[in-house]
Amino acid sequence: MANFAKSHVPHFSAEVYQNVYLPEGGREVHAIVTVTATGGGTTGGRPKPAAGPDGPQGPDGPDAGVVIMVDCSGSMDHPPTKLRHARQATAAAIDTVRDGVALAVVAGTHRATEIYPGGGRPAVASPATRAQAKAALEKLSAGGGTAIGGWLRLADRLLSSADVAIRHGILLTDGRNEHETPEELQGTLAACSGRFTCDVRGVGTDWEVKEVTGIASALLGTADIVADPAELTADFTRMMETAMGKEVADVALRLWTPQGAEIAFVKQVAPVVEDLTGRRVESGPRSGDYPTGSWGDESRDYHLCVRVPDAGVGREMLAARVSLIIEGPDGSPPRTLSQGLVRAVWTDDTAASTSINPQVAHYTGQAELAHVIQQGLDARKAGDVGFATAKLGRAVQLADASGNADTAKLLAKVVDVVDAATGTVRLKAKVAEADEMTLETRSTKTVRVKK
Repeated sequence: MANFAKSHVPHFSAEVYQNVYLPEGGREVHAIVTVTATGGGTTGGRPKPAAGPDGPQGPDGPDAGVVIMVDCSGSMDHPPTKLRHARQATAAAIDTVRDGVALAVVAGTHRATEIYPGGGRPAVASPATRAQAKAALEKLSAGGGTAIGGWLRLADRLLSSADVAIRHGILLTDGRNEHETPEELQGTLAACSGRFTCDVRGVGTDWEVKEVTGIASALLGTADIVADPAELTADFTRMMETAMGKEVADVALRLWTPQGAEIAFVKQVAPVVEDLTGRRVESGPRSGDYPTGSWGDESRDYHLCVRVPDAGVGREMLAARVSLIIEGPDGSPPRTLSQGLVRAVWTDDTAASTSINPQVAHYTGQAELAHVIQQGLDARKAGDVGFATAKLGRAVQLADASGNADTAKLLAKVVDVVDAATGTVRLKAKVAEADEMTLETRSTKTVRVKK
C-alpha cells in the first residue's frame, strides 16, 4: 500500500524550541517540536468520473476512503428523534465526501451490518453513489445491543478492500459497549491501530467518556460529545470536511538519540494532549518511530524529554535528531519530510540553566491541566470533595494562567470560581451531566503558545 497521496503532498517543517543549557549534573533535556504541513490542498482524493460500487482501484482509483459507523442499538429510538438526527447527520457527511473517495456506511448494534454499498467493498463517491448512499440510510432502524469492536472490524475490512492510502472512520454511539468485553474491544483496537484513523462522537449522555476517548486515542482520531442530537449534522459536516483535507497518511515522528541517551517521553501537546511514548516502533540503531496519523494543512506541537549522560561543564552534545518520515511507495526507502535537532550544553551559569523555555513551560502546564481535570472529576464521582476541590481548583488556575478560555468556561459549569489566579473554587452542588461529560471529554484540548 502506498503511504501518501499521489498529488498535493504537503510541505513539512519542524521547528525546535528549547533551552539548550543544563546545569552541572543535569540529565533531562526538554524540547517542543512544532510540525507544520502546508501547501497540500484539500482534495482528499483524486476527482474523476463515477466508477460504480466496484470502481477502479490502483493508479486510477481512489486514494482515500471513509467508513461512517452509525449506532443503531435500541437506545437510539429513545427518543426517536435521536436516530432521525443521526440519519440527517450521516447524509450531510456523505454530501461532504469528495468525488473519487471510497465510501461505505455501517449500521452498528451487537453486530455490524454494511448498509451501503453492500458488496464488501466501498463505493467510489460520485453524485450518483452519494445519492444511493443517502437513500440507503432509510434502512437504519433502532434495535439490538452495542458491540463497537465489531463495527471497527468491519470498517477495517472495508477500508482494506479499497486499497487506499488514507483510511478514515467516523463512529457515532449513544451508549456503553455492553455486548462485548473490554478485553475484546482492546484487542480490536490493537488490531486496527495504524490501519485507519477514527473520529468518535458520543450523542446524548448515556455513553462512557473513557470508552469513547480511549477508542479515539488508540486510532489517532478526535473524540467529542454532542449532547443535543440536533447538533449532529453540523458536527458531522465539520468532521468530514477535516477528513477530506487529509493529504498524506502514516507520517511518523522518528527520534534518533546518540549512545547513552534515551527518550523519556514523547507527547503530542497541541491541538490535544496525546501520550505517544508507548507507541514507539524501533526503526534502527538508537532510532524509534512514533505514529502521528494523517495530515492535511495543519500544525501540531510535540513535547520531547530526552535523558542524556552528564558530559560536564563546557561540553555540548546532540541530544536527539527529530525527523518526519513516510514510507516510500512500493517498498522503497522511507522519505524524510523534515528534520530538527535537540541540543544539550552544560554550563555553570545558573541564570542560563534555570531559564525555562516559554513553549516548554506552556505545554507542561497544559498537560498538567488535562491530568488534574481528570483527577478532579474522578474524585468528584467518588465523593472525595476535598481532593476534587483541590484538583479542579488547580485546573482553574492553570486554565487562567495559560489563557485556555474554552476550558475555563467548561470548568465554571462544574465549580464556582472564587479566585481564578489562586485556584480557589467551590464544587457546585448540582452539575448537569452533559456539562460534566463535556469537561471530561474536552479536557485534553489545549491552546497554542503565543510565540
